[in-house]
Amino acid sequence: MRILLYSSAFNSLTQRAAAELTYAGHDLAVALDLGGGEAGATELRAAVERHRPELVIAPMLTTGIPEDVWSERICLIVHPGPPGDRGPSSLDWALSQKADTWGVTALQAVATMDAGPVWAWEPFDVPEGISKGALYRGEVTDAAMAALLRAVDRVASGQAPSDPPPGSTRPYYQQHLRAIDWSRDSAASISCALLTADSSPGVVDEIEGSDYFLYGGQIEDELTGEPGVLVATRDGAVCRATADGAAVWLTSVRPRRLPGQPPTAKAPAATALAHLLGGVPEVPAELVLEEGRQTCTVVRYREHGPVGHLLLEPPAGALSADHCRRLLDALAFAAARPTRVLVLDHGRAMATGIHLGAIQAAEDPAAATWETIQAIDDVAEAILDMKDKVTVAALGAGGAAGGLMLALTCDEVWVRSGSVLDPHYRTLGLYGSELWTLTLPQRVGHATAERLTSEALPISADHAFDLGLVDRVVDATPVTFPRQVLEEAEALALEPDFEERLRDKHAAAPTSEQIAGHREAELAQMHRCIYGAGKSYHDLREEFMFKTRPTTTPARLSDLPAVRPRPPAMRP
Repeated sequence: MRILLYSSAFNSLTQRAAAELTYAGHDLAVALDLGGGEAGATELRAAVERHRPELVIAPMLTTGIPEDVWSERICLIVHPGPPGDRGPSSLDWALSQKADTWGVTALQAVATMDAGPVWAWEPFDVPEGISKGALYRGEVTDAAMAALLRAVDRVASGQAPSDPPPGSTRPYYQQHLRAIDWSRDSAASISCALLTADSSPGVVDEIEGSDYFLYGGQIEDELTGEPGVLVATRDGAVCRATADGAAVWLTSVRPRRLPGQPPTAKAPAATALAHLLGGVPEVPAELVLEEGRQTCTVVRYREHGPVGHLLLEPPAGALSADHCRRLLDALAFAAARPTRVLVLDHGRAMATGIHLGAIQAAEDPAAATWETIQAIDDVAEAILDMKDKVTVAALGAGGAAGGLMLALTCDEVWVRSGSVLDPHYRTLGLYGSELWTLTLPQRVGHATAERLTSEALPISADHAFDLGLVDRVVDATPVTFPRQVLEEAEALALEPDFEERLRDKHAAAPTSEQIAGHREAELAQMHRCIYGAGKSYHDLREEFMFKTRPTTTPARLSDLPAVRPRPPAMRP
């Protein structure tokens, strides 16, 4: 079918819809809602006129579709709630009320929001203690795609939708419902409030007379202090004591914007609150945690028989220079352990590379960028230099830019089914580093590497496997993926030809001179991006951090190139 995606942002769900629908053979174009109102309607009408879609799909839309569009053709709305649920804060209400199960509905646009005929819906279980952002990227997106693909099939085959069940519209989940009282609330209660609001909109709270949006929510079970007092920092996060003798970690904060002031951006909590941290100790990072221990740390290490497991948990999957140094120490520790396979697990967050929030908040963003690039390159070299283990990058939520390219330095890359990969840096105005000019062409060839990095489009997990970009697509849910990765890694470690595999790895490994040459060439290009006369990278970074809406749909999205799935017999 000819399909037009209309979305308020090219977010994770919209990217997955684009990647999977093109892989399924549909002719796709994208139009972005440019701020709602008449501007958004004009953009949509122009895209409809240009693309002549048989079907319009809105994976994530904060405004309505104009009547002259939905009355002329079927328009599917993806609503993150089961049939009958209505309103703009479905996930917030579900999490705040501790729902065990929830759902996603693909319904037809009509005059009343979320009240149209139902084309398909998909239920899902809600894991206990999950953040809203992780739930959206995982279970919600999985359910949304299952419902969307069924709905598209039903539309294409001429079936009819079901009548909508009776429902009522719940209001926007306002900040007063999220309010925290540090003098009275427990760590569990505060953690729940923060997780329900993560990664948007955050919880508004006052700290020393100023209002901030707070993000994070990891409980701390050892550090404590007077309720509401900032008691420690670690890896950019700040620990704040609660009323029950425990504490909660804040990973990021954003000053609340006052009327007439410029927009604000998220920053590492320790940076944004630095003026309040005099005398607050920085506590050492913990790599190997006791069973059941609750705390905030960027990297955790466990062993499962012959498998070492490094779990990376930086905020939003992004690495600051300090995070990279912490990971480098963890890699050195893991390298000395008597294991055969090392898994670098990125958890539920998409691996995104450098921490733009930490860079934006630095006194000198250019210098901070350069420092972070050098640090993440050190990590890339350390992974490539790990000669006596097979290294596996596990991407449960996919990877983008430097996060994906860093994963390519591992011997194998395993991704969860349904994850989305963005193998490019172009949308940030950077040439790229992490030794991608060495690892990406080795996997997909120079021509495909050039196409992927220049097209700057998301690709599905199956498409990535077809290209040889990843080695395994693990058919798993977000909950079962980590367990399945460890089981498959242990099986890999126990294969009879494992030692022969290591010998082959040694023989094919790039020399130190080759690595140094690629790193030097990439850094020369990156230096021009960061310090050159043009400001493309710095402008694009600021637009990303301040959530600046585009003034037009990027040309690369106007008509997505067709994808021809490779037959199983021809896959690498």
